[in-house]
Amino acid sequence: MLSRRPLLVDAAVAVALTTLSAGAYLAGAIHERMRPLDWGDLVGAAIALAAMTVRRRWPRQALVVTVAAIIAHTWTHEGRHPLLILAAGMCAYTTATRGSRRDTWLTFAGCGVALYLGDVVSGRYPLLTAATIPVLTFLGMATAFGDATRNRRAYLAGVEERARHAEQTREDEARRRVIQERLRIARELHDVVAHHIAVINVQAGAASHLLDRRPEQVRPALDHIRHAGETVLKELASIVGVLRQSDDPDAGTEPTRGLARLPELLAAVTASGLVVTFRQSGADRELPAVVDMAAYRIVQESLTNAHKYGTGRADLTVTYTREGVTIAVTNDVPKKPGKVGSGYGIVGMRERAAAADGTLTAYQKSGFFHIEAELPAPIEAP
Repeated sequence: MLSRRPLLVDAAVAVALTTLSAGAYLAGAIHERMRPLDWGDLVGAAIALAAMTVRRRWPRQALVVTVAAIIAHTWTHEGRHPLLILAAGMCAYTTATRGSRRDTWLTFAGCGVALYLGDVVSGRYPLLTAATIPVLTFLGMATAFGDATRNRRAYLAGVEERARHAEQTREDEARRRVIQERLRIARELHDVVAHHIAVINVQAGAASHLLDRRPEQVRPALDHIRHAGETVLKELASIVGVLRQSDDPDAGTEPTRGLARLPELLAAVTASGLVVTFRQSGADRELPAVVDMAAYRIVQESLTNAHKYGTGRADLTVTYTREGVTIAVTNDVPKKPGKVGSGYGIVGMRERAAAADGTLTAYQKSGFFHIEAELPAPIEAP
């Protein structure tokens, strides 16, 4: 409560110090003969009281006015005004805590020179006087203490700022990872659902077409629909299972996929009506998990696009090299294109290639649509 009203606190402290100073003077006057107070003493007390009250708002100005009052009191009275010296020390401390080190010590030096010249000009002290040293020592100690306090506050503020920045960085990193995980799950869902739903759609259309003309051929189409439905349900269960393993630090966060399941994928798309010519160059080998999964998903999405938007034929080439694996998919494009896709499939494949530090290009030329992905997976030297 009091920290919100610094001016009130400083005023209370100033009044208390002034009262104590007056009490000390009266107690001393009872036991020994002392000079009675005059208007100069009262004015000095009033200046000290005002300086101690406003020292936080105008610290340097209060210090200069207090030093000037000390000099003026020295010219008109014998001895120093103790309350003015105390107020000057408090103002010097506050000046040191609020300003820079250079400005603080320049202000102290200026006050010191002014006090010395004031003592000399007053005629009460010789040119080489030591009367200024006690006052300068007191002001110097107050300034040094204030400078140390300012340094400590700056150090603590820096530590708090670094801690706050570190905490903010951790929060930003956590949010970034959450966003990446959401994108990964979205890609998984798109890849899983889009492929099998396309198969189901094609087979359902074929079953509807054959129902009246060749009813005996409807059963294989329904079997393909059932098989695709079971597969997509298993894949969705696998992804949901990964999400439910958040409390297990050793649980895997990627569904088990890879080019090892490529024959199963080719059999599924062939059964759905897409004729795929598959070629492999180089001996297949174990790939990093990220590269292996990205390669499989790119092949799956490419064949899905060829099935949905092509003429029913596609060429797939997988090339293994010492530097990595290259995937190339080419399919015919109908002369009168029908429905056009949303483009999310190509975007998802590019993101998967980028996640594996690879590249993917997709373009249409001479009636063919080409997709080529290069995924680095260099063989480490023994």
